[in-house]
Amino acid sequence: MEVHIENISKSYGFQKAVDRVSFQVKTGEIVGFLGPNGAGKTTTMRIITCFIPPEEGDVKVGGLSVKTHPEEVKQHIGYLPESNPLYKDMRVLDYLRFVAELNGVPKERIRERIVEIRELIKTIGKEKTVILCSHILAEVEATCDRILIINQGELVADRTAATLRKQAQGKEIVKVTIEEGKRDDISASLKSIESVELVDPLPESAGTFEIQSKAGTSSRKAIFRLCVEKGWALTEMTPVERKLEEVFRDLTISN
Repeated sequence: MEVHIENISKSYGFQKAVDRVSFQVKTGEIVGFLGPNGAGKTTTMRIITCFIPPEEGDVKVGGLSVKTHPEEVKQHIGYLPESNPLYKDMRVLDYLRFVAELNGVPKERIRERIVEIRELIKTIGKEKTVILCSHILAEVEATCDRILIINQGELVADRTAATLRKQAQGKEIVKVTIEEGKRDDISASLKSIESVELVDPLPESAGTFEIQSKAGTSSRKAIFRLCVEKGWALTEMTPVERKLEEVFRDLTISN
């Protein structure tokens, strides 16, 4: 059952919690909905699930409007809110051990909990429309087909995790390992390459560096030529892909 979010807005006093947000989630799709605290995630989810009405725009679930058919929409929705009946003075693992002991469940089963939930979400997502709102980016990346990121009430990204990382990369970053040269000499020579913006020594070995090129340029051929000229052995040159956490931080940082 498809979910269409159409230019929804919601304010609390002078604070605009959601500002003309639009996106679509198809049947059989698992979408991660991310954003920092106060970004508008909870308000958006409450509008979708008919807990509160939008001030502007509309949400349609299977063609039914949350404005005109809220009771019918609710019949087609399952919603697990973030506020769970937990003992808040206990850490998560302590709570799980406590519940496991009460129910006679072996403690070894605790670590299988995460895998089972991930598989459950994937199984449900084969036939249902799933919107997963979470702060655990690794779980979102492992589970979801697509990622939406909201910030200050506005949708700032709607891409797959791989596309987000590639799109946010901006500047080429490569990891190189160069042998048969002194670390300081290698570093100075790499910095002298015109297209190189940053040379960062890595602790793995004396000749291992992370090299960032200037925007719109590539330094790989120049690095190779430099090694040939110096008689150094270039044993590694691999692209460095940014983590989803870095992309999320870049898209949600407040100006």
